[in-house]
Amino acid sequence: MLDKKITAKEWFYNLRTIICDTYLKFENKKKFKVQKWNRSKVKSEGGGEMSIFRDGKIFEKVGVNVSTVSGTLNPNFAKQIPGAKNNNNKFWASGISLVAHFKSPHIPSFHFNTRYIETSTQWFGGGMDMTPCIQDAKQKKLFHKSIKEMCDGHNKDYYNQFSKNCDKYFYLEHRQEPRGDGGIFFDYLNNNWNKNFNFVQDVGLTFLNVSTNIIRLKKNLKWNKNQKNLQLIKRGRYAEFNLLYDRGTKFGLNTGGNIEAIFMSLPPLVKW
Repeated sequence: MLDKKITAKEWFYNLRTIICDTYLKFENKKKFKVQKWNRSKVKSEGGGEMSIFRDGKIFEKVGVNVSTVSGTLNPNFAKQIPGAKNNNNKFWASGISLVAHFKSPHIPSFHFNTRYIETSTQWFGGGMDMTPCIQDAKQKKLFHKSIKEMCDGHNKDYYNQFSKNCDKYFYLEHRQEPRGDGGIFFDYLNNNWNKNFNFVQDVGLTFLNVSTNIIRLKKNLKWNKNQKNLQLIKRGRYAEFNLLYDRGTKFGLNTGGNIEAIFMSLPPLVKW
């Protein structure tokens, strides 16, 4: 019988290794710094690993986090999580989260995550999006074309639905502006476990493929101080979203997550 928890967890951890190994090919085989953490003093409640690479020739900062945690949610927060209240506020969650910021203003910031959660019910969630500081219509088209082709291979309705979700989710209400060029965002996907898991796997591999292609296309372009300044200002918007609206940040803070891992997504340098 398929152990859904083990299967999902192993995929997230294996994908982390694949992504780190692939990205390091741009950096002359330097290593990610890996830091392990525990949710609590109770080993059965799990923890995670934070892999960070800084100050490369291409990557200014990239973090790839994996975690598997369980336990009991705060009663107030449990009300926001499907099935938690019916499960005595208990939960189990595993996932991978990535954020990449680059030295070159020509390369957009990337965000990707997928997760599997169980309470009295179970579901997958996640997505990917891209945040450029220099607009490039061809780059945006390439990004979305890759995602749409992947989505269409699973369900013809996925791209339209999930891309709209992304545009709605990654929107800074206080500034009345989108965070970036969009992507896809989905949550509470639980209609067929095997099909949903296959989709989640494809989301991860497609993200790695398209982000690598864009890095390769842009990594040798020259840039100036004005363009770098634009990048730092755009990163400020990125930080605002993650601190004010991001669900992953709120989930991590409410489930005893590692603070450094939760704020891994924040850029190394920003400007307002």
